[in-house]
Amino acid sequence: MARRIVHQLVDDIDGSVLEVGEGETVHFSLNGAAYEIDLNSAHADELRKALEPYVTAGRKAGSSSAPRTSAARKRPARNPEVAAIRAWANENGHKLSERGRIPAQVVDAYNAAH
Repeated sequence: MARRIVHQLVDDIDGSVLEVGEGETVHFSLNGAAYEIDLNSAHADELRKALEPYVTAGRKAGSSSAPRTSAARKRPARNPEVAAIRAWANENGHKLSERGRIPAQVVDAYNAAH
């Protein structure tokens, strides 16, 4: 059995089904919220004409239509014994850099010694 999935673009104003190549998805933003709406060509023109005086009088505010926030990066929890492990490792012949990850076998050796 074959399955066919059909995607239809529907005008969000009047509910009419748009034929392939007809209509468009219009993106706009207002008060920091971004919107998109599927419209036939006539409704898209109406929207652009309605917004034209405001677009003409306004200032362009960057390339994106809505402000974006980035999530703060969480640092992994730091082992409070890192300095002690590094000192012990250097005193016991393990070669470690001053920064970076401490190999698990060095941490295991430190824990076994303490």
